Amino acid sequence: MVYTIKEVSEKFHLNIPTLHYYEKEGLLPPIKRLPNGNREYTDKDLEWLALICCFRNTGMSISNIKHYFELCKLGKESVNERHKMLLDQKEHIQNEIEVLNASLITINKKINYYEKQQKEDSDAINPIKGIFK
Repeated sequence: MVYTIKEVSEKFHLNIPTLHYYEKEGLLPPIKRLPNGNREYTDKDLEWLALICCFRNTGMSISNIKHYFELCKLGKESVNERHKMLLDQKEHIQNEIEVLNASLITINKKINYYEKQQKEDSDAINPIKGIFK
């Protein structure tokens, strides 16, 4: 199946200049062009783009993604280095999850505090709130 740049943009929630940038930076394989110059994306191109989006969602830098894809082009000889890169990224993600979970605990405590304050119709910052009802 083939896709237009507009379809790809909508499917991945990316703007068209971002797709152009990924292609220009060599993150995507060369995208086939029609005689009129329009790009024609294949399912294989979309697989690469899905991986790029995954990496970006986990905070991987463009330069690291580019390096990863350069390693892919080397084939089997770069498997160990690619594996190490993904293990490092996994560790980064796990650390981020821990930070976010700790933050979520704090936010939930504050939400519970404010819900309790609303039920009591009082506020430690404004102790006279609700007195003149």
